[in-house]
Amino acid sequence: MKTNFQFSNLCGTVFQQGNIIFTADGNTVLSPVGNRVTAFDLVNNSSFTFPFENRKNIAVIALSPDSNVLISVDEDGRALLVNFRRRVVLHHFNFKKPVKALQFSPDGKYIAVTHDSHVQVWRTPNHMIREFAPFELHRTYTGHHDEVTSIQWSSDSSCFLTTSRDMAARLFTLNPLEGFRPKTFAGHKDLVLSAFFSADSKTIYTVSRDGAVFTWQEKDEESESDSDDAMQGGVGVAIAQTRWGIAERHYFNQPGTKVVCCTFHAPSSLLVVGFSTGVFGLWEMPAFTNLHTLSISQEKITSVAINKSGEWLAFGATKLGQLLVWEWQSESYVLKQQGHYFDMNSLAYSPDAQNIATGGDDGKVKVWNTTSGFCYVTFSEHTASVSCVEFAKQGQVLFSASLDGTVRAFDLIRYRNFRTFTSPSPVQFTSLAVDPSGEVVAAGSTDSFEIFLWSVQTGKLLDILSGHEGPVSSLAFSPSGNLLASASWDKTVRIWHPFNRTRIVEPSQLTADGLAVAFRPDGKELAAASLDGQLWFWDVAEGRQTNIIEGRKDISGGRRADDRVAAANNSSTKAFNSIAYTADGSCLLGGGNSKYVVLYDVREGVMVRKFQISENLSLDGTQEFLDSRRMTEAGPLDSINDRGEESDLDDRLDTSLPGASKGDLSRRKYRREARTTCVRFAPTGRAWAAASSEGLLVFSLDETVIFDPFDLDMELTPQAVLSTLSKREHLKALVMAFRLNERALIRKTYEAVPPAEVALVARQVPRAYLAPLIRLIGEHLERGPHAEFALVWATATLTAHGRYLRDRSGEFASVFRTLHKGLLDFQTSVAKLCDENSSTLDYLLDQLHLKQAQEDSDEMEE
Repeated sequence: MKTNFQFSNLCGTVFQQGNIIFTADGNTVLSPVGNRVTAFDLVNNSSFTFPFENRKNIAVIALSPDSNVLISVDEDGRALLVNFRRRVVLHHFNFKKPVKALQFSPDGKYIAVTHDSHVQVWRTPNHMIREFAPFELHRTYTGHHDEVTSIQWSSDSSCFLTTSRDMAARLFTLNPLEGFRPKTFAGHKDLVLSAFFSADSKTIYTVSRDGAVFTWQEKDEESESDSDDAMQGGVGVAIAQTRWGIAERHYFNQPGTKVVCCTFHAPSSLLVVGFSTGVFGLWEMPAFTNLHTLSISQEKITSVAINKSGEWLAFGATKLGQLLVWEWQSESYVLKQQGHYFDMNSLAYSPDAQNIATGGDDGKVKVWNTTSGFCYVTFSEHTASVSCVEFAKQGQVLFSASLDGTVRAFDLIRYRNFRTFTSPSPVQFTSLAVDPSGEVVAAGSTDSFEIFLWSVQTGKLLDILSGHEGPVSSLAFSPSGNLLASASWDKTVRIWHPFNRTRIVEPSQLTADGLAVAFRPDGKELAAASLDGQLWFWDVAEGRQTNIIEGRKDISGGRRADDRVAAANNSSTKAFNSIAYTADGSCLLGGGNSKYVVLYDVREGVMVRKFQISENLSLDGTQEFLDSRRMTEAGPLDSINDRGEESDLDDRLDTSLPGASKGDLSRRKYRREARTTCVRFAPTGRAWAAASSEGLLVFSLDETVIFDPFDLDMELTPQAVLSTLSKREHLKALVMAFRLNERALIRKTYEAVPPAEVALVARQVPRAYLAPLIRLIGEHLERGPHAEFALVWATATLTAHGRYLRDRSGEFASVFRTLHKGLLDFQTSVAKLCDENSSTLDYLLDQLHLKQAQEDSDEMEE
């Protein structure tokens, strides 16, 4: 089995903090998610997360005007210089102080960065020149008396405006100008959030937090010769030589609220403002005409951006993790996404691997599309934390268990909760399992230590399985559906025969509390995880223990800020709370209260690979060693609550309840911990997902590796493959392309086979290349335009090699699921197209009948 899984995408988190930006074409939104950056393509309805990670949560990001260079800066001022198109980190740099704003000049040659009360301007690294030091400081600008909050360049990149907490804005020139002294724009009564140039650079707008907008223009008419000289010197000289004064004062008049963020679109003179009540407003300047005011969130809007054409507005709300893109002219949402408010507790793959369902502490169940990375439905019927989610075998029904004492069934066709299962006496459900037929659902409780079984069709309680002496932590049905395994805190694992109660249930003893249980895909082996970090394996048919893996040292890692011992000696608290078999059953994946997810070879009992879910130092438990310089007499600096030192009153207020740590809508936990609550393998075997503190992490097999030196010789080259293809030797060319394993070449030879010869070529394909061929057919069916051609290939391959594939179904399980996923996707597309056309066809038939009836009546009259 391949183990080269690489980070693929981050779902479940769409925005955390920092600023949102649009790309130059205006079609993509970049959003900081923790210490990563996610790009949302609004035109193609897809998203991806960059593979790089900052040291801590990102505070500000900026993209060069040509969309080549991306800079992301974390809370400490450490920056990453990234090639945006290739998604590769080029350079690490430390600004040595927290950065509040970062702006590229419009010509892309300079970067202006806030540096406490100063502003630094750096030269943009040039990709054409191989520089030893990519960041070269141009100048440092001083003059503000408090922290600088924003920077705005003029259109010709010759000067820029800065705003500060000292309630003033200042105008600086990029290069020294004779006789010029930095201009100060004072008069506001609260900190100035932003300052903007108008399109003709003859007007400046400043916006303060208390809701005031000042319009600055030239004080008095200067002589024509002075203005002519200024215009000859350029826009920057004209701005620098202008004597600015307040022309108008405007106020938003939003009672009981403050301005949190704002942006300005100079070509259309649109001012967009986000308020602390979740309301945003759209004003046209300089007349200050209110075009639009709308409440889009329940919490304050912390970031706002507008695309180059001025059509789409992007908003981010930190507290709820919301990301919204609004088209203001049509008054419609282009994108509306929100992650789970707090931690995810569980996840489940749909049988076709196209969707992932997640349940969280906020009581919501969300379904995410694995291809686009977007959440397309949210169920909020639960009134407490969702502990477990599971799909039915057919994938059209989703089940969820919650601490509110209910198990709910959701219809994924009509998007409604059609069944609610409850116990005779109220209990909290922490585990869930669904029969392969989808007819029976089982849930385990923490209060009564019992397992409840319901009929999905009738909603009635079928049975109550008693015997455990502690909370039931995990349940799993066997693939055949006649066995139910359960793990409990009473240090036992039990295998039940829920439909044949005459058989005696013998508990299998563990050395510690049972946390998770899983059946191998063929149902012949059972695995369980215990609190002491061990993995146990049993032969289901014979009921004997076959293996045990000591995994505590493998999963241990990471030291919390308040730990008194080193990470190497603190493995007693580390254990696997979720395990999952791979699609072929050869390996087992485990995750728990650690920054690691571990992959084991079951037969050999050895660790194959260890994945680190996050390197974010803003989370607890990501460091192996603590920095002694951060230790004080009051304890570690990271564990000290410094909320009372915040500059804004809203941030200083503490609305938390004493003793509460999580699960409520107030901020109770000041430092989140790096941990994994659930891991699951995709049915196709090509990916796995983990519900973690960072969000829903998806790891997939690295598709960028295009070379696999298997059965090669000196004569096997791409030119040789193309030459063979030109001679119409299709089978030989296809085998040669498979040996080179270059995706573009394989696709070219595959599509070059004439449809009439597909059956002959498929029959003669060597068995060693059946797996990549079936996977290629499935991917081509899912993404390619030639659906009928792929169906012909699938029919011919399965007809010619069906018996061989059936005898080795376990070996080819993952490629079968890939093909199945492609077929289902195609079937869904065709069904949707037919539904859309049915009304048109009905209309045309009705028109035909009316025309015939009209002709008949005309004939009768004649």
